[in-house]
Amino acid sequence: MALGMLLLTGCDSLKAFMSRDLEDEDFIIGQLYADEVVAETPVIARPVARNTTARGSNPLGLTYSAEDNMALYEAINSWLGVPYKYGGTDRNGIDCSAFVGAIYKEVYGIALNRTANDMTRNVNFIPRSQLREGDLVFFKNSNGKVSHVGIYLKDNLFAHSSTSNGVSVSSLENTYWKKHFYKAGRVKK
Repeated sequence: MALGMLLLTGCDSLKAFMSRDLEDEDFIIGQLYADEVVAETPVIARPVARNTTARGSNPLGLTYSAEDNMALYEAINSWLGVPYKYGGTDRNGIDCSAFVGAIYKEVYGIALNRTANDMTRNVNFIPRSQLREGDLVFFKNSNGKVSHVGIYLKDNLFAHSSTSNGVSVSSLENTYWKKHFYKAGRVKK
């Protein structure tokens, strides 16, 4: 009987702990996946100096067209090189979902949910073949959980904050990202 009460009390305590606030839940989830570090060489890992004389070159050094959202590229460029910090929300260190949220707030004036998994509720899923600038790309970890999010740019490139490189631009064709790609989503307006 005492063991049963202890187990029930323990479950209630665990439920109370898990329901407290986002930081506690995120910390626990972060610890579960802390060993999943991506070994990749990003396409762009540091801010790109804007060459105002180069035609057809945006702040990230990519070729652009008149339809490209230059405010998006400039905002991302200003974050490049910021280190990854689990639960971080500023330029001293930022995680993937906080980075995506900050860019969306700055560029589009849209507040997104805080975690990568919760951001899946902010989007309508679309086929990868229909990705366009500003769409979100979601990835699952080796345990099958949505654990990473980035912002699609163009030419199979996306901006994100990775555990190994901080805020950077990577390719969806990278072996790791290709293997762990989950879905693409367009943010609901």
